[in-house]
Amino acid sequence: MTRDPYSARVRELFGAPDHAGDLEKPAARVQIIEQGVRVALAADIDGDIIVGLRFRAWGCPHLLAGAEAFCREFEGRPVSALQAFGAEEIMQTLPVPREKLGRILLLEDAVRSLGQRVRGSPDAGKDTN
Repeated sequence: MTRDPYSARVRELFGAPDHAGDLEKPAARVQIIEQGVRVALAADIDGDIIVGLRFRAWGCPHLLAGAEAFCREFEGRPVSALQAFGAEEIMQTLPVPREKLGRILLLEDAVRSLGQRVRGSPDAGKDTN
């Protein structure tokens, strides 16, 4: 008997990605591509508050669930909160197998780049391959 690799939380987030798609006029957008996995994030900002987040992700269900979890958790928070996002929290709360750490680290890189882009750093948000 095989064990289900996806927790109920991963299935919930993967099955109902409310934040999948694009924002009409994002304040900031980033995309990171690495080893065939791609994460694109967009944010709408009002003052210092994140009022909208959207993602597009191409990868495993854990990556898509992680992106949805990020969007749900960080909408309504200050922009500065983006720098506090860490892969380890997603790894534990979903949970994500250790062998998929690289995909969640890619999400972490995208979130941090988005934070830099929102704050106006000139090197932030450049697409990487």
